[in-house]
Amino acid sequence: MKTPAKYGAYVESAEYIRRICKMESAPDAAIILGSGLGGYADELADTVVIPYADIPNFPTSTVSYQKGELVYGKIAGKTVLAMNGRFHFYEGWEMWECAYPVGVFKVLGVNTLIVTNASGGINESYRPGDLVAVTDHIKLSPDSPLRGPNIPEFASDRFFDMQNAYSRELRAVAMAVAAEVHIKLRTGVYGYMTGPQYETPTEIRMLRMLGADLVGMSTVPEIIMAAKCGLPALCISCVTNMAAGITGAAITEDEVVETGKLRAESFKALVTGIISKI
Repeated sequence: MKTPAKYGAYVESAEYIRRICKMESAPDAAIILGSGLGGYADELADTVVIPYADIPNFPTSTVSYQKGELVYGKIAGKTVLAMNGRFHFYEGWEMWECAYPVGVFKVLGVNTLIVTNASGGINESYRPGDLVAVTDHIKLSPDSPLRGPNIPEFASDRFFDMQNAYSRELRAVAMAVAAEVHIKLRTGVYGYMTGPQYETPTEIRMLRMLGADLVGMSTVPEIIMAAKCGLPALCISCVTNMAAGITGAAITEDEVVETGKLRAESFKALVTGIISKI
């Protein structure tokens, strides 16, 4: 295990981003863009684009279709930091590295985190293309982004509550916006699996028995870090395929990315409406 970053590393990353973006105040929100949803960064105006490789202490994305850049700009009258590409445990990063940007956002003074992802549908009432506001998660991996020394600058409490990690208040905003823009927004529980292989049919049956409606390979490290930092978080998941064993069809990466792109317009309308109200 790599030694987890100390608070000074987060400060160094944040100061670089603040200087390059010429920030005069804290961003209103940060958004982590999932597979097939990276096009949302193109909606921002007056942008500053920073490759992850340029940011001190930042990991770099190795997923081929994710650009690996931080985009700072404006939308709906608000200032936003958008991560076009994220970090996954299956890429070889430590769990704390997957969550590292959230700590940086906290140092920058971000008040709202929006996390998005592509997921497999376990709930058989779901269909590919559905958008789901995540209400909770199931994490079977024993690792945690907070394993190692506590960082008291984020929160003095070593042990902290996770009952509102997926903010009920932000989810209410999302449901209201969805109704306004005539988008059906479902709710559900996200099952976290580390990947990179897709799950087996038996694993999916297990997750269904445990109460999961969705399955994916991201999001949970970031949400745990946000809860540690006291950063309200909303997660919107795009169901890009039905999970293993439900339809019998093979699951492919191309299907995941293409379905995300097909729902891009609805996703943009929903997220922009949410940002306008925070």
